[in-house]
Amino acid sequence: MRALLQLSKRLSRALVFSSSPYSSLTSSRTFSTLTLFSPDCHGVAITTNGNVYARPWFAIQHRGVKVNAIHLRPGNVIEKSGRIFEVVDAEHKQRGRGGAILTLELRDVDSGNKQTLRFGAEEAVERVFVEERSFTCLYTEHESVYLIDLEKFEQLEVPLILFGQAAAYLKEEMKVKMQLFDGRPLSGSIPKQVTCVIKETQDHAATPRFATQLARYSFVYKKAVLDNGLIIQVPTYIETGEAVVVNTEDGSFVTRLHRLVLVEQRLLVTCSNDPNAIARW
Repeated sequence: MRALLQLSKRLSRALVFSSSPYSSLTSSRTFSTLTLFSPDCHGVAITTNGNVYARPWFAIQHRGVKVNAIHLRPGNVIEKSGRIFEVVDAEHKQRGRGGAILTLELRDVDSGNKQTLRFGAEEAVERVFVEERSFTCLYTEHESVYLIDLEKFEQLEVPLILFGQAAAYLKEEMKVKMQLFDGRPLSGSIPKQVTCVIKETQDHAATPRFATQLARYSFVYKKAVLDNGLIIQVPTYIETGEAVVVNTEDGSFVTRLHRLVLVEQRLLVTCSNDPNAIARW
């Protein structure tokens, strides 16, 4: 056990004292100060009472880097007045000669409360870097989603609200990413594009004479209900039961799966029920 502890201490010191052109370290008997630099960020000094030695990853996750507010995006995490906030929305406005103003909608990580603050575009804000991990969706139940890390076999239950409007697209075996701070889930994200099935489509208001011609043009859209209950706009040639690709960021139609894929799927289902179906196909 003593040998293991000594090896751990050596590893911690090696990580801290590793030479880097962007960091410098000055230590004392009780406290140590780690100064971080980045070409695009301000230098910032962090004073810690030895945790950087006992837990070398402590400094990596908890360090704050001063960045200009204009560079903040939804999903970023900042520290203000001793509290940790996640950026929910960011709106940039130009005030003419007065300079640009950035309006941020922030969510308190501990309480969940939201507030809106304004920052100057060049105002320095302390950004906190978080850990991002990949999970696989197991299932959703009530207001929670259950995830699993297939590499570590760790399960995680998080509120659906952490995925925002994208929670409607969650389904079994979907690959998702979770942003964690100090082990606490902050937010979740899903793939930019997902596959959904058209559950119902709205008949386009066109006479039978022009209906066939109208379906040829992709710029004419109609309403469609997806298998998850969301309503999107799809081209008129999309039919009920077809699989389509949807952009999860804005809920827009991207494309439909190749008909050959759908034919193969139907063939497999049919053949499983009737071995003689291949001859008929």
